Amino acid sequence: MGSSSREERSEIAFFDVETTVPTRPGQRFALLEFGAILVCPRKLVELQSYSTLVKPADLSLISSLSVRCNGITPDAVVSAPTFLQISDRVYDLLHGRIWAGHNILRFDCARIREAFAEIGKPAPEPKGAIDSLQLLTQKFGRRAGDMKMATLATYFGLGQQTHRSLDDVRMNLEVVKYCATVLFLESSLPDIFTANSWVSPNATTRSRSNVKSAPAGVSLKINTPPSSSKLNDDPMLSPTNQEPEEKHPILSLLTRITAEEVDPNTAQRDPFDMGQLSNQMEESYETSSTESSAAAVSDGSSDSAGFLEPDEVHISSISASFVTFFRGSQRIQLLHEGFILRLSCSRLKVRFGISTKFLDHAGRPRLNFVANAPQSLCKVLDACDGIAQKLSLDSGSNSEWRPVVIRKNGFVNYPTVRLHIPNTISGDNPYGTEMYQKDSGSMQKLVFSKYDPAELDPLFTPGTFVDAFFSIDPYDYQQNAGIRLVAKKLIIHSN
Repeated sequence: MGSSSREERSEIAFFDVETTVPTRPGQRFALLEFGAILVCPRKLVELQSYSTLVKPADLSLISSLSVRCNGITPDAVVSAPTFLQISDRVYDLLHGRIWAGHNILRFDCARIREAFAEIGKPAPEPKGAIDSLQLLTQKFGRRAGDMKMATLATYFGLGQQTHRSLDDVRMNLEVVKYCATVLFLESSLPDIFTANSWVSPNATTRSRSNVKSAPAGVSLKINTPPSSSKLNDDPMLSPTNQEPEEKHPILSLLTRITAEEVDPNTAQRDPFDMGQLSNQMEESYETSSTESSAAAVSDGSSDSAGFLEPDEVHISSISASFVTFFRGSQRIQLLHEGFILRLSCSRLKVRFGISTKFLDHAGRPRLNFVANAPQSLCKVLDACDGIAQKLSLDSGSNSEWRPVVIRKNGFVNYPTVRLHIPNTISGDNPYGTEMYQKDSGSMQKLVFSKYDPAELDPLFTPGTFVDAFFSIDPYDYQQNAGIRLVAKKLIIHSN
């Protein structure tokens, strides 16, 4: 599969895939299009390109949601080659090269591995990866907004994202160039540029120690690819003329990855593990969610007023709209009969106790627990998922939607939901959730003098029953979208 040895393959392979959008739990993605360009790491010029539509084994997987996302219809791919027919070409383009793209570690790499696994062939392996979503968030900062490809392209005036593979990878390369240029200028005269509102990335983002590397931005500016003979004539691609990798300007951004990091089983972990989302998304969302909830819910947040039991919710009366919240950005808000939808659910059984896996910017754990979800609650939350996801897709978002109800195959695995206990920045209560303990008919408010997650551990042991009053907060950040359930009040039943 390709004659070049792995050591000779110095080009960067920017690539992108378009896929179907799963419409039910357990449904896999199916490739609809593959596009890639090979880029010289020393000159950042396009050397070669390849793109093709791909016919999936089951055309019925191309739902209306999928068509709205990328515009690829069943008729468009009915005469296209299957992935088996293009697999050797894809392998030859990718294997042994540096991979680059926007959100590739979480999405595109996993789809490529799945596609090769389905046809029983070994998948290509990268010698490194540049994932510009996290990379640009860390280096460039969130001055461009949510760091989606479309947002970055708009920020630099590069046109509209088409959500087609070859256009997207070319746009990706251009965004990387623009960001690198801005950072170069800022580093040359930092006192002048930062003083004139060229926002320092350190002022708007927080680095993470447990993030690998991230996908890249994009542009519609297209360089004409050289002829195939030029590939061999370019002295920069000759092994004898290559400088060590660490001296290449783009390779200095390189994050080495292992097979495990791009394994589909790693990229597609169970969605109830919110650890899949980046710490930056968690930090930004928690801050903005706290502010927006305070503004949107002006009264009744500490008692049962304004919270509906699942059986009180009419599915046909649920709607969604965009509202302005954190720093002028917009988010989706779910409504029921015109009012903000908040739910209460009695006797939720704790499945997994307090999780402290991730930290916020102050070094405090982000607290949450997992509880079994009764059928009535699942019905309402599934409807909320569908309505919010549709609005998200209609608005042009291409983020991966994570269902709020977590389902696993098997009898033992009851549907679950994750409830978040937010931290407060100020005030007497270190938690943004009021907590009570109920024992033999009496109920006592729990008062916490300091932030100490260990103090909560014995309250939320598996098997404990909890009455929960919570908000339903859609989020969309760094190519991840879904709904978070934020606990406003919890009544813990003593065993």
